[in-house]
Amino acid sequence: MSFLVQKSESEPTATKVWFENDFLCVALSDGREVRIPVDFYPRLRDATDKQRKNYELIGVGTGIHWPDVDEDLSVEGIIMGRPARF
Repeated sequence: MSFLVQKSESEPTATKVWFENDFLCVALSDGREVRIPVDFYPRLRDATDKQRKNYELIGVGTGIHWPDVDEDLSVEGIIMGRPARF
């Protein structure tokens, strides 16, 4: 037997990304803001400010992509506090 699992439409998505001190900060569609140490993501930790500011929300906000450093993160992984890649 197989099951089709769909994500709930109410799951939060990213609306804005920024860096503050040594944290990656993400604003979510449900009003929360999540902060996670940038040390979790060596490519972002080592990136320049210009590279960090060049991001794209992908998958309608379910992920974040930094083309200059080839980094992709899932919002779910960020919320769960784990360095999961998208």
